[in-house]
Amino acid sequence: MSASAAAVRFDDVTMWVELADGRTVGVPLAWFQRLLHATPEQRADCRIGKTGGGLHWEDLDEDISVEGSLAGRGDMTVQRPIAA
Repeated sequence: MSASAAAVRFDDVTMWVELADGRTVGVPLAWFQRLLHATPEQRADCRIGKTGGGLHWEDLDEDISVEGSLAGRGDMTVQRPIAA
Protein backbone atom coordinates (compact mmCIF):
# COMPACT_ATOMS: atom_id res chain seq x y z
CA MET A 1 0.00 0.00 0.00
CA SER A 2 1.45 3.36 -0.98
CA ALA A 3 1.29 6.54 1.06
CA SER A 4 -0.70 9.43 -0.34
CA ALA A 5 -0.34 13.08 0.68
CA ALA A 6 -3.50 15.05 1.45
CA ALA A 7 -1.91 18.32 2.65
CA VAL A 8 1.47 19.93 3.30
CA ARG A 9 2.41 22.60 5.86
CA PHE A 10 5.63 23.99 7.31
CA ASP A 11 7.15 25.39 10.45
CA ASP A 12 10.64 26.89 10.63
CA VAL A 13 12.49 23.58 10.49
CA THR A 14 10.03 20.89 9.38
CA MET A 15 7.79 20.01 6.46
CA TRP A 16 4.62 18.33 7.77
CA VAL A 17 2.88 15.99 5.34
CA GLU A 18 -0.65 14.96 6.23
CA LEU A 19 -1.35 11.58 4.67
CA ALA A 20 -4.69 10.41 3.33
CA ASP A 21 -4.78 7.64 5.96
CA GLY A 22 -4.73 10.20 8.80
CA ARG A 23 -1.05 10.05 9.74
CA THR A 24 1.09 13.20 9.82
CA VAL A 25 4.78 12.85 9.03
CA GLY A 26 7.46 15.43 9.84
CA VAL A 27 10.42 15.72 7.49
CA PRO A 28 13.41 17.98 8.35
CA LEU A 29 13.81 20.89 5.94
CA ALA A 30 17.57 20.28 6.19
CA TRP A 31 16.99 17.24 3.94
CA PHE A 32 15.89 19.57 1.12
CA GLN A 33 18.11 22.62 0.71
CA ARG A 34 15.79 24.33 -1.80
CA LEU A 35 12.94 24.23 0.71
CA LEU A 36 15.20 25.15 3.62
CA HIS A 37 16.29 28.35 1.85
CA ALA A 38 12.89 29.17 0.31
CA THR A 39 10.56 31.86 1.58
CA PRO A 40 7.39 30.81 3.40
CA GLU A 41 5.42 31.88 0.33
CA GLN A 42 7.54 29.68 -1.95
CA ARG A 43 7.14 26.70 0.39
CA ALA A 44 3.39 27.19 0.52
CA ASP A 45 3.19 27.01 -3.29
CA CYS A 46 3.23 23.19 -3.23
CA ARG A 47 1.25 21.12 -5.69
CA ILE A 48 0.29 17.60 -4.64
CA GLY A 49 0.24 15.14 -7.54
CA LYS A 50 -3.03 13.52 -8.64
CA THR A 51 -2.27 10.27 -6.79
CA GLY A 52 -0.83 12.07 -3.76
CA GLY A 53 2.48 10.29 -4.22
CA GLY A 54 4.50 13.34 -5.14
CA LEU A 55 4.98 16.94 -4.05
CA HIS A 56 6.07 19.62 -6.53
CA TRP A 57 7.25 23.23 -6.27
CA GLU A 58 7.41 24.72 -9.77
CA ASP A 59 9.31 27.92 -8.87
CA LEU A 60 11.85 26.00 -6.76
CA ASP A 61 12.28 23.16 -9.29
CA GLU A 62 11.75 20.71 -6.41
CA ASP A 63 10.03 17.33 -6.55
CA ILE A 64 9.69 15.09 -3.51
CA SER A 65 8.36 11.55 -3.34
CA VAL A 66 6.12 10.86 -0.35
CA GLU A 67 7.31 7.23 -0.26
CA GLY A 68 10.95 8.40 -0.39
CA SER A 69 10.39 10.77 2.50
CA LEU A 70 8.81 8.00 4.57
CA ALA A 71 11.82 5.82 3.79
CA GLY A 72 14.15 8.52 5.09
CA ARG A 73 15.54 9.62 1.73
CA GLY A 74 16.29 13.32 1.45
CA ASP A 75 17.44 15.26 -1.60
CA MET A 76 18.82 12.60 -3.94
CA THR A 77 20.55 15.25 -6.12
CA VAL A 78 23.07 16.06 -3.38
CA GLN A 79 26.20 13.95 -2.98
CA ARG A 80 26.76 13.01 0.65
CA PRO A 81 29.91 11.44 2.06
CA ILE A 82 29.66 7.73 2.78
CA ALA A 83 30.39 6.81 6.39
CA ALA A 84 33.19 4.31 6.86
